[in-house]
Amino acid sequence: MFTDDVMTASPLRESLTMQDADLSHTGETTRQTAPAGAARIAEIRPIMIRVGWRNQLLVKVTTEDGLYGWGESGLSGREGAVTAMVDHFAAFLLGQDSRRIGRVWQECYRSQYFEGGRVITAALSAIDIALHDLLGKRLGVPVHQLLGGAQRERVPTFASTMAKTTDAILADVKTLTDAGWTCVRTYPGGFNDEETFDPRANLPQTAAELIAVREAFGPGLTLGVDLHHRYSVAETASFCNMLPPGTLDFIEEPIRCETPEAYASLRTMTNIPFAIGEEFSSKWEAARYLDAGLAQFMRLDICNIGGFTEAMKVAGLSERHYVDLMPHNPLGPVCTAASVHLSAAVPNFSWLEVRQSPVEQLGFHDWEIFPVQMEMDGPDYRVPDGPGLGVEVNEEMIPAKEAGFVETPHLKRPDGSVTNW
Repeated sequence: MFTDDVMTASPLRESLTMQDADLSHTGETTRQTAPAGAARIAEIRPIMIRVGWRNQLLVKVTTEDGLYGWGESGLSGREGAVTAMVDHFAAFLLGQDSRRIGRVWQECYRSQYFEGGRVITAALSAIDIALHDLLGKRLGVPVHQLLGGAQRERVPTFASTMAKTTDAILADVKTLTDAGWTCVRTYPGGFNDEETFDPRANLPQTAAELIAVREAFGPGLTLGVDLHHRYSVAETASFCNMLPPGTLDFIEEPIRCETPEAYASLRTMTNIPFAIGEEFSSKWEAARYLDAGLAQFMRLDICNIGGFTEAMKVAGLSERHYVDLMPHNPLGPVCTAASVHLSAAVPNFSWLEVRQSPVEQLGFHDWEIFPVQMEMDGPDYRVPDGPGLGVEVNEEMIPAKEAGFVETPHLKRPDGSVTNW
């Protein structure tokens, strides 16, 4: 946990304070400060808590008048590194005008020699989301109003099944379609295996499961699979060749995203639409895929890509290429709320990921910790009309939700070599 005393005593914070004091004698300043008033940033507090089976990193930004906003970082499993980055940003953001969100974004991103990086943008995402929440509350409007206003009244979602047998998958899809879902995603067989993962052995099983779902539910169901970047180009191509035409409506993250040329090669081997982008940490990463025609659904994650400020730019780039957003939303209620506002405000939108369906309750949306959060109406989120994000945190519960060390499974192949989780 991080307290005000710990943050105030930060060596970096003390160093910058002394530097400001020294420069004040010459009339110079090291940072832009807001005019005297209530909107100046008084505190930026990272809060790491355990919710469900993993940690969540929240960020609370408070202004001098006591108004506050909530943000969330999306770099799951590396919350300690992001916490340090948030503290670093706080050292020069305190005293700045909380309303100048775009300028804050630029200063955090540009004021260093080494550009970007996922730790930096995950921290920046949380601060940016919190500043939008704060400004919405200050103006008495929902965040989507700050983005141009809602373009839809409801935000449709897709749900997932993590069942491990064909019969269980079919039962889950039946439950979801009966509840109103028209878009469903599955995972590869053996997805949660914490010891070994054999891509070649896994592919026929996954193909058979998807064929069974398509045969049982017909062409009206939008069906996708998340391969979780566990495969090579050749393995993915083999998998796609096992599927009759029309089986899949999208294939998500089949390979890692570092090399667009690999996706370009895969694109020549299959006509199944790609849903990619959850790993992107900037508009520059997204643009390489959009300009090359390699993303048919944009899976940006608002808690990793740079918050609302960067997400809206990626949405605009995607619109230029007639690509709809399918936002990544695997975290907690703050991420969900931010994703709902983003999804409401953009014209090019398909479905928002949901992890709160009748077949998947992961414990990340604990109502005791988050007494105010987004509400669902069947398979859709209602577009909120209250001020800010529309999510609150019961801070009295924080001491009881102490974060611990969490690490995703370190998978190996049958020969003992390391493979992707």
